[in-house]
Amino acid sequence: MNDKTNDTMLIDERLMILLSFFTAVFIVFTSIPTIVKVAHAKRLTDEPGRRKAHSISIPTLGGIAIFTGILIPFTLFTYFFRHFEFQYIITAALILFFVGVKDDILVTAPFKKLMGQILASLIIIVLGDFRFTSLHGFYGIYHIPYWPSIALTLFVFLALINGFNLIDGIDGLASGVGIVASLFFGVWFFLTGILAYAILAAAVTGSLITFFVFNVFGRKNKIFMGDTGSLIIGLYMSVFAVKFNEMNTNPAIPYFIHAAPAVSFGILIVPLFDTLRVMIIRLAKRRPLFKPDKNHVHHKLLAMGFSHFQSTLLILSANVIIGLTVVLLNHWGIIDLGMLIFIMATLFSVLPEIVFFLKNNNFLW
Repeated sequence: MNDKTNDTMLIDERLMILLSFFTAVFIVFTSIPTIVKVAHAKRLTDEPGRRKAHSISIPTLGGIAIFTGILIPFTLFTYFFRHFEFQYIITAALILFFVGVKDDILVTAPFKKLMGQILASLIIIVLGDFRFTSLHGFYGIYHIPYWPSIALTLFVFLALINGFNLIDGIDGLASGVGIVASLFFGVWFFLTGILAYAILAAAVTGSLITFFVFNVFGRKNKIFMGDTGSLIIGLYMSVFAVKFNEMNTNPAIPYFIHAAPAVSFGILIVPLFDTLRVMIIRLAKRRPLFKPDKNHVHHKLLAMGFSHFQSTLLILSANVIIGLTVVLLNHWGIIDLGMLIFIMATLFSVLPEIVFFLKNNNFLW
């Protein structure tokens, strides 16, 4: 009787993964045209400018659709009583939602935005006791004491939240990276039987795929995700990364991943490495760390003459190549795999500059 009950619940949860995905698709698909209409009527748009790659006014409230497209199926199809941390994840998402909406409409001071990110992250980490507890043998370290664990997890949350915010500079990039990552984590959660997180990942994937279509291919209903969208994506990617690493502290689980920290770093390489790269450039040139510039990889690709879509495809292709490589070579160990990721990411990031230099000096076509 118990076996039949468990099998029925498993089938139900698998069905809920599909329902979560398609509900998210439906919500985003039906809400974006309305958001676009209201945004134009109220002039809640991003205007063309020196640092902008677009030449017309574009609504910036796509994050509202993404947030709603994730929240509704997540709450509808997930058994919350099995995962008490979910209530804190939703609370944190709500905080970042309001921080993002305010910034998209009125502009928020960077310090206040950072405080909102810290508050949202700590709600999950401390109240939800949702944190990294192991370094998986990195330099012989396994268990992480409580306070260093909180500090490390907070750092990762802030790095990913701000990383996605910073790469949201061309059509489809932030959402595309989010799709790649949520697909990987979602499939792994499904295969290992962590179905509640698979349901959440399905909602994230469905929302981002639908938004991607409007953002990249939309004409009449073209829309940007704004800070609301990028902050929300960064939050959920942080949640997936922590859960993925924590589950892989147990070698007995099905589809165990060795060197889980390096693998998750490889999957999320674009926002993490590009942010690190830009910060190093700004430090080297003695420029303010948080002052916007055009040193991101996507800016270099645009300067070479690639379109938004071409630049996004190139970066996503690099992301997928690195991601597949680290998954296939996950038995290498954290240090060796981390070095490989760093070398591959460096090569991919400097390649546009090398090609640009050769082209400008008539070495190429």
